[in-house]
Amino acid sequence: MELSDCKLGAQSQLVCSGCRNLLLYPVGATSVCCAVCNAVTAVPPPGTEMAQLVCGGCHTLLMYIRGATSVQCSCCHTVNLALEANQVAHVNCGNCRMLLMYQYGARSVKCAVCNFVTSVGVPTSTTEQKFST
Repeated sequence: MELSDCKLGAQSQLVCSGCRNLLLYPVGATSVCCAVCNAVTAVPPPGTEMAQLVCGGCHTLLMYIRGATSVQCSCCHTVNLALEANQVAHVNCGNCRMLLMYQYGARSVKCAVCNFVTSVGVPTSTTEQKFST
């Protein structure tokens, strides 16, 4: 495969298994060699839907197979909840106003920036009530 084929063809992305950098690769590749750390990362099988989240322990970008309920970070070993968009809500921190994400049904959420615990009231919108059950 010529380099120009890679630039013109469809590309996908994954996270390097070595240094955690985001890698672009041509669709159809079975593995990708990282230009930064030379680690070889296997490409998930075609049709596998992937999702991303940021580790709550070390803030590393993690990529995982969509539908997983938790993802363990390979850097700091923190187990992160992998929630779908309809399972989470947002609130501003009561202290620093940082936008926080929390799981429906939670009574409070702790800010990772200032450690303030913001109480989350009873859902008030019909959208929140729909997804909170």
